[in-house]
Amino acid sequence: MSDFYRLSDEEQAVRLTELARVALQRWPGDYSAVTLIKYRENAVFSALGSDGRKVAVRVHRHAYHSDDALRSELQWMQALGRDGIEVPPIIPTSDGEIFATVAASGVPEPRQVDVLGWMTGVPAGSSEEGLEADEDGAERLFFGAGALAARMHEQVKAMAFPEGFTRHAWDDEGLIGADPFWGRFWELEQLTAEQHDLLQQARASAREDLAAFGKHADNYGLIHADFVPENLLVEDGRLKLIDFDDGGYGWHMFDLATALYFNLDHPAYDRMERALFEGYRSVRALPETDGALLPLFMFLRSTTYLGWVQTRSETQTAKELGPMLIERACLVARRYLDDRARAGAAA
Repeated sequence: MSDFYRLSDEEQAVRLTELARVALQRWPGDYSAVTLIKYRENAVFSALGSDGRKVAVRVHRHAYHSDDALRSELQWMQALGRDGIEVPPIIPTSDGEIFATVAASGVPEPRQVDVLGWMTGVPAGSSEEGLEADEDGAERLFFGAGALAARMHEQVKAMAFPEGFTRHAWDDEGLIGADPFWGRFWELEQLTAEQHDLLQQARASAREDLAAFGKHADNYGLIHADFVPENLLVEDGRLKLIDFDDGGYGWHMFDLATALYFNLDHPAYDRMERALFEGYRSVRALPETDGALLPLFMFLRSTTYLGWVQTRSETQTAKELGPMLIERACLVARRYLDDRARAGAAA
């Protein structure tokens, strides 16, 4: 393992900041005040252009996406923007490319870097701190979030995909197959034997239910896959959407489950869930039978977070959030299995 990966997150961020400075030389103009905003999957920086324009600079995790996959992500964002959904605009390099691959001293591999226009607005919340809204505000937020998700899913149905477009899949194999996209969550060392068995039981049931649900244009397509309040910016009552890094092919219900997942303890949760579905249905159809699968998709969402911890155990985020994520995954797994048992008894 490279010495870089033995460094603390703070020490790695110092080196990645220098890489971001080097990368910005590929973009027109001069940039200063390169400042770390977030270091989780990618390192995200703000920078100030000589023209006064503020931008976001993303230094991507090594080998997370191929060049074709990253290009496809940015092309989808451009298409969403053209169709009126507020997402970060892509700022091309001096050569007209939408990202660059850049090497810098102290970082062992070249990294993909892109530059986006800065999005104004306030995050609706965070995974760690919850929502920045009272109960009435939370209800309004989730109605708007549901409508935004529906607009995004509807846009995909009409999108003309560029040649070579490719993204990963949050399908049955990508979520609960032999080698899930984010990792074998059932191999997480912190799981007790009882927790492991519970998750494996839910995993087996989920495979059956996903096979019965199927995939078609009305329930499956390109999804954001990180549709959490942290990635929803609020400005003057409008919602803007950022961070498409996890976007790929998946079930629409996965986005809706993601929006709710970190808010299960919120006192207005029932109102938020109802508002999310009402907002979605104000734009496009969502059959009651699809909505009834929310417990399944809550469980599926939980497996990805456990897989993330299992494959990134060295990160500070995994260490801090691991116990909470295990507890919540077991909670939604039990709820899913109980809901499934009730449905079976009523049939």
